[in-house]
Amino acid sequence: MLFNHTEAAVSYSFDEPNLVSSAGLVPVMRLAQQAGLAQLAQQMVTVANTGADKGANAGAKISSLVAGMAAGADSIDGMDLLRHGGMTSLFDQVYAPSTLGSHLREYTHGHVKQLAAVSSRFLARLGTQTPLLPVGPLAGHGEHMVFVDIDDTVVEVYSPKKQGAGIGYNNTRGLNALLVTASTAKAAPIIIGQQLRKGAAHSVRGAHKLLSDSLATLGRLSGQNAAVVVRADSAYYSAKVAKAVLANDAQLSVTVPLNAAVRKAIATIDQTAWQKIEYTQAIWDEHTQRWVSAAEVAEVDFTAFSSKPDAADHVTGRLVVRRVPEKNLQKLAATQGQLFATYRYHAFFTTIPTTVLDTVAADKSHRQHAIIEQVHAELKAGPLAHMPSGRFQANAAWLVAATMTHNLMRTTATIVGGALARARALSIRQKIITVPARIAHRARRLIMHLPTGWKWARAFTRLWNTALSPPPQESRT
Repeated sequence: MLFNHTEAAVSYSFDEPNLVSSAGLVPVMRLAQQAGLAQLAQQMVTVANTGADKGANAGAKISSLVAGMAAGADSIDGMDLLRHGGMTSLFDQVYAPSTLGSHLREYTHGHVKQLAAVSSRFLARLGTQTPLLPVGPLAGHGEHMVFVDIDDTVVEVYSPKKQGAGIGYNNTRGLNALLVTASTAKAAPIIIGQQLRKGAAHSVRGAHKLLSDSLATLGRLSGQNAAVVVRADSAYYSAKVAKAVLANDAQLSVTVPLNAAVRKAIATIDQTAWQKIEYTQAIWDEHTQRWVSAAEVAEVDFTAFSSKPDAADHVTGRLVVRRVPEKNLQKLAATQGQLFATYRYHAFFTTIPTTVLDTVAADKSHRQHAIIEQVHAELKAGPLAHMPSGRFQANAAWLVAATMTHNLMRTTATIVGGALARARALSIRQKIITVPARIAHRARRLIMHLPTGWKWARAFTRLWNTALSPPPQESRT
């Protein structure tokens, strides 16, 4: 694309009061309003009771935060995206960034918990707008299941005044965000639980409580009666986590550390039990910095947490093991014929019955736990690019607002359907939300004129028709 004017022939002026840069916020925020976002926040968040006027109108202010994040704001100052041109013709109670920042700074731990309850109920109501977690038929490959994934990520911060900031598991100074997502073979992940923790927090800290709350939230989703599998990495190999999962009638699939009990169990696997498998996508092995495209799997009966003195903590299930040829040349040169000389082993423990998922299917399903990393990446490319406040609870409330925005975007994508049904938030924002429009007022009606030739006009129309009544055709004379 080439610029085809001379410099002297082009000029600009910020003087058009009827232009908006994010016309897609109209149907998106209408969906949020129909799901009761502002009403729920106004009723349940009692920050106004602190006596400070900064806590007033929680419903409208939380809605403003969600709208700003949907439009691309990644900081408090970024909320000015909502204050330009004709936005006040489309929306009421559009607050200044300073007002929103002051509101967040009034939050305490209790208020953050209240906002988390708003998020849970908001998600349940969004689920009545469109099926968020559709499942397929029982086919032995997990299409009929809902997969719940739990993992944490460190959001990097730089200010020395950030409350709670510390060196996390990845040697990065930041705050630790623990997320719980739910997805199916047909649906991209939604967030059903979140918690902000100190940067130095251990991954498993409080995970069992968050999982219990998240599974309860999942149960409130409209039409959710499918089998649930909770997947996690080895940081969550904990008796408390397992007990929380099983108490909520879910199945567990968790990576296990290669301790003595696990190595002993692997040694009992007969060599004829190993099945060669081909993954549809190559696997990047961090240890050897090579791609691995073939592996073998086998399984053996196993009792997890058998070292616990209380027999109630013991969980029986399957130890599924994947082995790959050892490609570390130094280890191969030093080999003395031990069990681990030619193969490296990766094991996970699962309570899923063999009749539901066989060895190969269970292994393939467990490896898809990495889908939660996509959610981390989306949030860090959006509202979690910054933790905007120096106060910990303000940042905790910001995280809850970010998860509500994510779920609203996923609802939008599901309604739009087609190629955008599982698109990332960035794609939805670019193609559906940040559509420029000129506002016109005619016969007591407000008309938005959008660009001609917009490739995603039909997708926009599907969203509009769901959130609002179809716009009447204009008669041209």
